[in-house]
Amino acid sequence: MVTFPHTPIPEQGLPRDQVMQQLITMKQGDQDWRGGRVFSLVYSAGDDVHELLSDALSLYSAENGLNVLAFPSIGVMQHDIVSNTASLLGADDPAAGGGVEGYLTSGGTESLLQAVKTARDVGRDRGIARPRVVAAESAHAAFNKAADYFDVELVRVPVDSDFRVRADALSEACTDMTIMVVGSAPTYPQGVIDPIGDIAALALERGLLCHVDACMGGFLLPFLAELGRLDDPFDFRVPGVTSMSADVHKYGYASKGVSVILYRTHELARKQLFVTTDWLGGFYASTAMAGTRPAGPIAAAWAALMHIGRDGYLELTRTAHDAARSLRQGIEAIDGLEVRGDPIATVMAFGAIDPDQLDIFAVGEVLKTQGWYLDRQQRPDSLHATVHAGSAATVSQLVNDLRQAVHQVGSARTSNRDTTYGSSR
Repeated sequence: MVTFPHTPIPEQGLPRDQVMQQLITMKQGDQDWRGGRVFSLVYSAGDDVHELLSDALSLYSAENGLNVLAFPSIGVMQHDIVSNTASLLGADDPAAGGGVEGYLTSGGTESLLQAVKTARDVGRDRGIARPRVVAAESAHAAFNKAADYFDVELVRVPVDSDFRVRADALSEACTDMTIMVVGSAPTYPQGVIDPIGDIAALALERGLLCHVDACMGGFLLPFLAELGRLDDPFDFRVPGVTSMSADVHKYGYASKGVSVILYRTHELARKQLFVTTDWLGGFYASTAMAGTRPAGPIAAAWAALMHIGRDGYLELTRTAHDAARSLRQGIEAIDGLEVRGDPIATVMAFGAIDPDQLDIFAVGEVLKTQGWYLDRQQRPDSLHATVHAGSAATVSQLVNDLRQAVHQVGSARTSNRDTTYGSSR
């Protein structure tokens, strides 16, 4: 666990310039994502977009997203973001039924929390005291968090050698207590897309909810399809899909943190709301986990959608996807390395074909000394790369450095097996 020194509140407030200088000094140790060497956590559409996001964040830095009666512009922006996201994910198709509704959340984790909480409440309506959710072992860790928070039983199913989950494997794990099955489009760990059609058909057959986690792909896969690079539907056009999540702050290139949770029907969406009058303050209602919410990220997300536009997203998607293809080809041309599964979008994991002959974590440590930032993963040991438009220009250099790192490491190993992804300290 990383520990940090404590800076006490000064007796006398510091001048603005001194505070800013301290912030700048602290920031020197952070990853330089603007250089295109960070293949995780940050998604960049260029300096002009970041400047716009900064301006929008500043414009709405004080407003409170809790009450759109006081700040109706926030309500307008929320509605626009949700509606546009729903349209991207097939809500306008006749197959969707015309009833898709949703809400903003603070990020993919909260969207998945809300999906599970809603499923729990549907299960309780059906007389199931502790409902069960069935998901692949590749489904996001936020499902474990949701199960812990909401007293839901989460059953994880192994994936096949291609890192996709089979619908029949999910089916075998279902019982009378099961309320929801999960598919990912794509999965975060290996970037593969689960067979959404088969999973949704299973849900229909057994009368279950089906959540598609498109937090990574919600603002990517629709444009890949438009570019003719993705064939299989994964969204509300698929019968049986009852809810979806999509992060605007990933391939929507918005500021952190804005995500969207969508439901196929009004009735299902209403399950997410919290409403009470049981306190002295009067009527209280919220659509998501938080009450008070920063309005800045909402304004920045709206600004990103309006500024980039559909044509802009198509080009950003083309750029990122071309770069991801190049990265994959480069990795597969290096003796001893392989890409895990068949990631057809822009997220991938790679590692040693024979881990006894090559320690991919040792390779990662060499890359880190050269300024590259790639996450580590387990089962099997892998390095993980999220390719976005802002990292596209550095892919060829990454491949060159990766090749040299593999040669440099040889048969050496590292004792550091840490795969920490998220940590608050």
